[in-house]
Amino acid sequence: MKKASLTKLSIKGAVFYAYHGVKKEERKLGGKYEVDLDLWYDATNAIIKDDVASALNYEEAMFCIAEVISGESYRLVETVANEILNMIMEKFRMLEKTTVTIRKMAVPMRRVIDHIEVEQSMERDHDDG
Repeated sequence: MKKASLTKLSIKGAVFYAYHGVKKEERKLGGKYEVDLDLWYDATNAIIKDDVASALNYEEAMFCIAEVISGESYRLVETVANEILNMIMEKFRMLEKTTVTIRKMAVPMRRVIDHIEVEQSMERDHDDG
C-alpha cells in the first residue's frame, strides 16, 4: 500500500505577550513569547483542486495558538506547548503530525541568555484494529 505524501505547512515567529512562568512575577507582569508551528498533512486534494477549502487553514491554526498562549496561565512552557498540540490535533482531523516550538524571550534568572526554547511533537495514532 502506497503512503500518501505529506505537505509541511509552517508558521514561523508568531509573537505573543503572555503570562506564564514558575515565578509569581512572571505570571503578573508577563513576557514576550515566539511560536513556530509545523503542520504535516496530505494536501493532495487541495493541490489537485487548487482549493483552500480542502487545505489546512493556517489562520485557524494561528487562532488555536493565540487562544492557548493568551488564555490560562501555566507554570511550564512545556504545558503550553502540549495544550497547543492537543487543540491543533483535535481541530484538524487531516493533520498527521505537528510540532510546536515556543521561545520564552525574557527569562528571569541570574544568567544572561537570549531565550529558552521548548519543542514538542505529536503524531496521529492510526489504529489498524
